[in-house]
Amino acid sequence: QVQLVESGGGLVQAGGSLRLTCAASGRTFSSYTMGWFRQAPGKEREFVARISWSGGSPRYADSVKGRFTISRDNAENTVYLQMNSLKPEDTAVYYCAAGNIIATRADYWGQGTQVTVSS
Repeated sequence: QVQLVESGGGLVQAGGSLRLTCAASGRTFSSYTMGWFRQAPGKEREFVARISWSGGSPRYADSVKGRFTISRDNAENTVYLQMNSLKPEDTAVYYCAAGNIIATRADYWGQGTQVTVSS
């Protein structure tokens, strides 16, 4: 079992940056693929980024490629999402996910953190 708690969301102006943190509990954290998803009002949840258990093979949605960076620290049971050059369309609730991530499905989910980008 893994519990995930996101933090770091907030209000930022377009062009700004935020760093989201996902703290995980559970001894098997280092064996899980980790990911970030987001859901904007009135829209379906969408994939943002994922990273393998070793920290390699990061994958990004085309909409965030070159602006967002996912990383993890297995010693600290933490995964990060560095978001730069933020746009108003990045406004959403961001969710951390773990486990077997396929499309928009995952074994474990956090409660989400709100990111609002003003124009």
